Amino acid sequence: MTGARSPELSAAYEACRAIAKREAKNFYYSFRVLPQHKSDAMCVVYAFMRKADDLADDEGLSIDARRDAMDRWTAAWRASRTSPTDDPIFIALNDTQERFAISDELLEQLVAGTTMDLQETQPGVREMTIRPEGLSAETYQVYESFDALYDYCYLVASVVGLVCIRIFGYTDKRAELLAEHTGIAFQLTNILRDIGEDAARGRVYLPLDDIKRTGADLESLSLAAKASGVSREVLDLMQLELQRAQEYYKAADELIPLVDADSRSAMQVLVTIYHELLERIASDPSKVFTSRVSVPTYRKLAVFAKGVIKSIYERGRA
Repeated sequence: MTGARSPELSAAYEACRAIAKREAKNFYYSFRVLPQHKSDAMCVVYAFMRKADDLADDEGLSIDARRDAMDRWTAAWRASRTSPTDDPIFIALNDTQERFAISDELLEQLVAGTTMDLQETQPGVREMTIRPEGLSAETYQVYESFDALYDYCYLVASVVGLVCIRIFGYTDKRAELLAEHTGIAFQLTNILRDIGEDAARGRVYLPLDDIKRTGADLESLSLAAKASGVSREVLDLMQLELQRAQEYYKAADELIPLVDADSRSAMQVLVTIYHELLERIASDPSKVFTSRVSVPTYRKLAVFAKGVIKSIYERGRA
C-alpha cells in the first residue's frame, strides 16, 4: 500500500499537506496521529474539500460567478480521472482513491454538499422576509424541518466521515451509519458555533419547526446576530439543538472501536476536540453571537499529545 512514489506524486502529496497544515485547524491535529500513508491521504481529501469550499464561499464574487468557477473546477476534476492533469490536488486524490477504495460517488456527494448554498432553490429550504420595527426588510433562507437540515448535514459532513473511515479502515458495516451520525454531530456543532455569523449573511441553519416550537422567531435571531440581546426563546432554541448534537455524539463513541487500531487515536483526537467545542458553546450559548467560540490551542495540543502516546501504544500491540 505504501509503495514508492514518483517525484511528481510526492510533490502533489506535499502540496496537499501544506494546505492541510495551514488551514485544517482541528482536523490537522488528528491527521498527525495517523500512520504516514493514512495521514497523507487525509491531507489530500482535506485539500480537495478546502478548494471546493473556497470556491463556493468566495464572497468577492457574485453567486453566478461562483457557480461558474465551481462548474469549471468540477469539470477539471472529473476529467482528471481519465486524462493527464497538472493539478497537484487531483494527482494526489487519484492516487488516494485507488489506495483506499474511495468511490467517485462519495466525492461527487461531497461536491454537491459544497455547492448547495449556491443553488437558486434547495429542497426543504424556505425563503422568508421579516420587517423588524424601525429596520429595513431582511430575507433569510431557513430549513423547514430537521429532516431537511439532516440531508444538508449529510452532504457537507457525513460524507466526509464516510470517506475518512475508508482511510482509517474498518470491517464492521455498522461503522458506516455511525460515521454518518458522527458527521451530523460535527456539523451541528459548526452550525451552533456559526449561528450569529450565518444569520448576518441571511442563512439560518436551524429547523423552522424548532424555532416555532421554542417560541423563537427570525426577528429574535436577527437581533441576537446584531448583538442586540439574546432572548430566552433563542437560548431555549439553542438548548434544544445542543441536546440533539449530544445525542449524535454517542455514535462517535461507538465508532472509535470499529476503525482499525492504528487509526483509533486519530478518531479520538478529532472527536474529543469537536465535542469540547460543543461543551464550550453549551457553557454559555449567548457567546456565539458576540465572539467566535473555539478550543484553545493549548487544549488541542494536550489532546494531541495524549493521542500520540495512545497511538504508539496501539501500534506496538498490533
